Amino acid sequence: MYLQNSETMTKQAPDITLKPKVTSIVKINNLNVHVGQHHILKNINLEITKNKITVLLGPSGCGKTTLLKCLNKLTDLYTELRVSGKIFIEEDDILNTQKNVPVIRQKMGLLSQLPYPLPISIYKNVAYGIKLKGVRDKKLIEYNVEKYLREVGLWNEVKDRLHNSPTSLSIGQQQRLCLARGLAVKPRIILADEPTSSLDPISSKIIENLFRKLKKNYTIILVTHVLRQAVRLADNVVFMYYGEIIEQGHSKDLFKNPKTEKLREYMLEGN
Repeated sequence: MYLQNSETMTKQAPDITLKPKVTSIVKINNLNVHVGQHHILKNINLEITKNKITVLLGPSGCGKTTLLKCLNKLTDLYTELRVSGKIFIEEDDILNTQKNVPVIRQKMGLLSQLPYPLPISIYKNVAYGIKLKGVRDKKLIEYNVEKYLREVGLWNEVKDRLHNSPTSLSIGQQQRLCLARGLAVKPRIILADEPTSSLDPISSKIIENLFRKLKKNYTIILVTHVLRQAVRLADNVVFMYYGEIIEQGHSKDLFKNPKTEKLREYMLEGN
């Protein structure tokens, strides 16, 4: 465009608006998982954005948990599974790397459907994760145990019984203890597989609020089949059905304007 005045013709500078760069911490290319003739995950292509809550949503048995297991190579424990494709965690293709599996898994904290505290004291559960990072100084371990218990809102509830068994805790408290142990290895990603399915509503709300706070420092990948939980928590949603990604996108866009009949039906059933 040109602007004309009485003496000269000058070219107007173009309006250049720089879009913020979206940083992906996980990139999945053509991921397929088979067991025998059964095709569990079908040509999965996906990017997970850093410091967001990405929800893997869909009915039971659609492959959500299998996809989560691929991310920390728990699929290696099942010899009958055949896994192909590429999964980049930051710069590493974890399906084709020379790095030790424990090193890969330490990038990810795992929160399961049921809490699985170690059969040692509350204190030692968190200290275990800290020692995995090579910390041996007793004072530093004590400092970090308190730090991570505070981070999950558990310190004030257990500070007077740190040397008790985790079985003395409620299920909700045990789940937060497992989260603290996972954070102690300083992961980049938190993998959460239906983490509130066994909890009462109050404990579930505590976990959900923790996720909202934790995403400032961690990337959270949450598996759920509960539509309302996805609506409450998700920044991004990946809707899966029978091993395939049917839709994916920003949660507000996806829930406001689903593009497929399958997602529309799922949303109607979830209301």
